[in-house]
Amino acid sequence: MRFLKRLWRWIFPPRAATQTWMFLTFALFVGMAVVAVGLYVTLVLQGQTRTATQEMLYAQAKRVAAQIDRAERPGERRALIREIGQLTNLQITVADADTVRWDVRSGRLLRQNEPLTDEEADAMEAEKARYSVREGPDGEQMFYVTLYRPRSNLTVRIGQPEPPLYALVDRTQTVLVVGMGMALVLALLGSWLATYQVVTPLKRIRNSARAVGLGRFEGKIEIDSRAAEFQDLAESLNRASDAFREKIDELERLTQLQSEFIGNVSHEVRNPIHAIGGYLEALSSPSLPPDQSKKYAEKALKNLHRLQTLFDDLIDIAKLEYREDLIQAGTFELQDLVREVSDMLRPKAEEKGLALETDNAPVYVQADRSRIRQVLTNLIDNAISYTPEGTVRCRIRRRLDKVRIEVVDTGRGIDEDHLERIFERFYRVEPDRARKSGGTGLGLSITQQILQAHGEDIHVESTRGRGTRFWFELPHAPEAKPEAQTVEA
Repeated sequence: MRFLKRLWRWIFPPRAATQTWMFLTFALFVGMAVVAVGLYVTLVLQGQTRTATQEMLYAQAKRVAAQIDRAERPGERRALIREIGQLTNLQITVADADTVRWDVRSGRLLRQNEPLTDEEADAMEAEKARYSVREGPDGEQMFYVTLYRPRSNLTVRIGQPEPPLYALVDRTQTVLVVGMGMALVLALLGSWLATYQVVTPLKRIRNSARAVGLGRFEGKIEIDSRAAEFQDLAESLNRASDAFREKIDELERLTQLQSEFIGNVSHEVRNPIHAIGGYLEALSSPSLPPDQSKKYAEKALKNLHRLQTLFDDLIDIAKLEYREDLIQAGTFELQDLVREVSDMLRPKAEEKGLALETDNAPVYVQADRSRIRQVLTNLIDNAISYTPEGTVRCRIRRRLDKVRIEVVDTGRGIDEDHLERIFERFYRVEPDRARKSGGTGLGLSITQQILQAHGEDIHVESTRGRGTRFWFELPHAPEAKPEAQTVEA
């Protein structure tokens, strides 16, 4: 039992290549078919042919023996035997207890009145029909049947050369065995070619999957196969690899941004905290003059305000990223909002000697008023901060079903290599100047997120030394109708 188990595990190992399994499967089933056909030809077909030959020979022997029994005189029997032999090409042997009386083949007398050989004596002693196959007088293979006739007390043996059908069956058997052997060889060869066509694309797909598992996404799976399933599988894996590559690139980019963000936050928070700590420590000195104490207190409050602004901006960013329901869109008059923001920022512009132009025709839009107020405040405040002289304009223009808002200044402008990054968090074109003005570096990032939450985007154009233009669009809304007033009688 253990030997059979070991043999089975050797023939069919628990783990083997697909090509091996397919080859073994072809060999097993085709080999079983070859063995089955061979056994059928050898055991069944040949046996049936032998049985049919014996039955046919037995029927002939009975007819011949019956005719011999009817002949009473020896001369008549000899003449009858010769006549039957000439007509049928049979070998007819008639014997009594120990002597061959006549042995005729095709009408030719072979023996007469000769003793029986030991082999013949054994064959003649049978009371029932007895069959044998041996070499005949002419050296060819003969089929014999022996019958005992109690009526005449004679034993009659009929011999017949190998029938053509029997020879045909022998040849057919040989051809079938050789053909099945060739079929087995061709099947194994075909199975090897088929498995090669199947396994080769699988190996390439496996190697590509291993490369993907190791983080190498640069290669493409290219297979030389006409099988639609392999082509579809390779295409799907290539698409999946591209998607993974994009996701990983995006994750790496986000990780880098996160690292930069954390570093920038810690830097932006650390500076005001250190400044506040230094000023408070100085204020604790009893020998500090009152005017110096007032100056330190104002600077500490300024840094505290800067820290509070930074945390407010970070909270705004977090809300905009993780909550989509913060945008409460409604219809409002945009010019009224622009005037409100300009009134708040005009003192800062006048302090720098800038002209702040915000006169526009009334127009209604569909958006979140408080968030758009935050956008306008950031854009106009930045324009004032980075414009040393000249004008800051906020223009409103109707464009079909959209309303375009532009904030244009005549400031220093922004270099082209900075334009793609100005909406990144904590990115500053002029870091020292931004920190002196109290900026957190988050205003434009918040502005972009607010507009993206509205389904819009912000654009920028700038030329160094000639100013900058920011613009975005909002959906136009019909003018709101005033509510009807009821008059008491």
